[in-house]
Amino acid sequence: MKINLKNKYALVTGAGKGLGRACAIALAETGATVIALSRTSSDLNKLEKEIKKIKGKIVKIHCDVMNYDDLRKKIDKIKIIDVLVNNAGTNIPEPFEKIKQQSMNYLVDLNLKAAFNVAQLVVKKMLKNKKRPGSIINISSQLGHVGMSGRNVYNMTKFGIEGLTRGMGVELAKKNIRVNSVAPTFVATPMVKKFFKNKKFKKLALGNIPMGKVASESDVATSVCFLASSASSMITGTSIIIDGGWTAQ
Repeated sequence: MKINLKNKYALVTGAGKGLGRACAIALAETGATVIALSRTSSDLNKLEKEIKKIKGKIVKIHCDVMNYDDLRKKIDKIKIIDVLVNNAGTNIPEPFEKIKQQSMNYLVDLNLKAAFNVAQLVVKKMLKNKKRPGSIINISSQLGHVGMSGRNVYNMTKFGIEGLTRGMGVELAKKNIRVNSVAPTFVATPMVKKFFKNKKFKKLALGNIPMGKVASESDVATSVCFLASSASSMITGTSIIIDGGWTAQ
């Protein structure tokens, strides 16, 4: 079955880089109009060129998801949102006893609070267009399902995202909005390539993946497009784990 998102409007946060960028391009390929939100306008301009190359449709929004007032104003101006890819997030690995307050607050503010705020603002918008089915895809991680040393705050925020996904999935099911998460293992993005410069860490990570390789951006983007479409119309409140078997052990 070919995924067709023609006449759908898909908002992607953190669309300028990594997974967000890959998801934005994949959604454009399926026919969706991509509303790309990023705090870096040069990244948005590059993404626009990529999407125009494949004759896709894009609307650029320059905004930092942690600036709630600006975020609210920008989302208010969008008429229709059918799909949300709630992707903006980061990681600051530190040993537990050395975690700085600043790092902890930043990760909680971005990975959890901002993700919640984006989801709430988008749901309000979706409820105004009740006849259009909504799909929200929270970008989580395998570390929202299992623990890993040196990544405690990231674990905490991604377990939070999984909890939010389930709660929203149950509550919004009767309102024609599905909510799921995509939980990848380490993906070949610029951020992960930086972590993998540490050979010991790379060996540890790959040793935990039975398939012996990292995920590609395309592995994640394909699942996002599936969850965005009517092909997954009976799936809500759950997580697609793209981890090569890591969490099955």
